Amino acid sequence: MLQGTIDGIFTVPERTIIKTPRAPAAIGPYSQAVLVGDTLYCSGQIAIDPKTGSLITESIERETEQVLENLGAVLRAAGMDYKDVVRCTVYLVDINDYAQVNEVYARYFNESPPAREAVQVAALPRGARVEISCIAVRQMPST
Repeated sequence: MLQGTIDGIFTVPERTIIKTPRAPAAIGPYSQAVLVGDTLYCSGQIAIDPKTGSLITESIERETEQVLENLGAVLRAAGMDYKDVVRCTVYLVDINDYAQVNEVYARYFNESPPAREAVQVAALPRGARVEISCIAVRQMPST
């Protein structure tokens, strides 16, 4: 969102890096999320348990739950929640897991679900089977 111009130079809102120990630390040169104005850009989360650093692999359902819990922790660190999410991208190693992932996903986004795409990919970091990223927009209080 452009906030103003000075001699043709556009200024943009300040970027705030969001980091929380309640979600896995970034495993590369990226941030868990970046807040620009009222918009939060969340990096993809995989099913790493933030307490142990281990990947949850017992089932695709449990893996998806951990992914969404990790995203929730990042959202809360920015003062947001699942209701603020406007778009998600779901990456699946096996598109045949779509129905099970969708079942878990629907528990987190049951009212006014965000826009979304789901794609099959060749591989994900650490052997994960699902990764989800999102964009959230802080809701303005109603008057």
